[in-house]
Amino acid sequence: MLTIAVDAMGGDHAPKSEVEGAIQAARAGHARVILVGQEAVVRAELAKHPSSRDLPIEVHNATEFITMEDSAAKAVRTKKDSSIRVACRLMRDGIAQGVVSAGNTGAVMATAKIVQGMVRGVDRPALAMALPTGTGRPVVVLDVGANVDCTAAMLAQFAVMGEIYSRLIFHTSRPRVGLLSIGEEEHKGNELTRAVSPLLKDLPINYLGNVEGRDIFTGEADVVICDGFVGNVVLKVSEGLVDVFKGMLKESLQSTLTRMLGAKLSSGAFAEFKQKLDYSEYGGAPLLGVKGVTIICHGRSNPNAIKNAVRVAAEFAQGRVNEKIEAELDVQDTLPA
Repeated sequence: MLTIAVDAMGGDHAPKSEVEGAIQAARAGHARVILVGQEAVVRAELAKHPSSRDLPIEVHNATEFITMEDSAAKAVRTKKDSSIRVACRLMRDGIAQGVVSAGNTGAVMATAKIVQGMVRGVDRPALAMALPTGTGRPVVVLDVGANVDCTAAMLAQFAVMGEIYSRLIFHTSRPRVGLLSIGEEEHKGNELTRAVSPLLKDLPINYLGNVEGRDIFTGEADVVICDGFVGNVVLKVSEGLVDVFKGMLKESLQSTLTRMLGAKLSSGAFAEFKQKLDYSEYGGAPLLGVKGVTIICHGRSNPNAIKNAVRVAAEFAQGRVNEKIEAELDVQDTLPA
């Protein structure tokens, strides 16, 4: 069984969600878990779950933690014993095989870069999120929040990493890669999208050209690339729409199907729909381009999201995804600099 280090102080509901999620993950056999944080605080939360005593969970002390309000750059420089930094050290030193954090995205990314190091040829790591589509095959969108400002070369690197990720994880034989823009025509978009288009054409990928926002969920492309500002807006809008649709569907089911076919069928249909779209079922987004395995979760992650993030981290570690990306990049040697 692999060991995953969980930043117990990172999320909005830390350490409650992190501790409960770690217990669920350990109980399900996903991994051994090291909860990293202020030891007294974490142990006090763990003590609320007496049944966890026999589970493969341990606590590793970290005297500091980084908040959502902290400046990422300043916190990384000054808080050398933060929970996320200690967790990354545990992975670097081989004590853990992956890291999970629902903390400050910028701080997690910067810490991973400093402590773990970068894959050769990649300037900046990217957060890759798999979103559901109408075809049943997920679409990989990156970057969804690690880099607010990007250069054309960075987007080209994201395209290569996303294409490899789609092949390795979702077994897509020849992933179709699209550039998110405001129109399908090549001349449409902003300065960044127009600058990156020639670079993408020269890469050994199945490049479709521009795709629009509506194409993300239709399955038009297998990989969609954009800068982190746009990608994070896409992600948050999608989450908001799912919440609204879940509420509307639940109300509709209760007023129609319940009356016609019975409560059991209604609740079953809603549960299946909710599971397909619930962000907590996906666990988190892998940080592609750094060495090792780093999974970044939503700040408001609940225990189910943390549990699934531990599962995803273990799967990534077992599959050596970033190592395979690095190996393929070494072979291709085609990343724009």
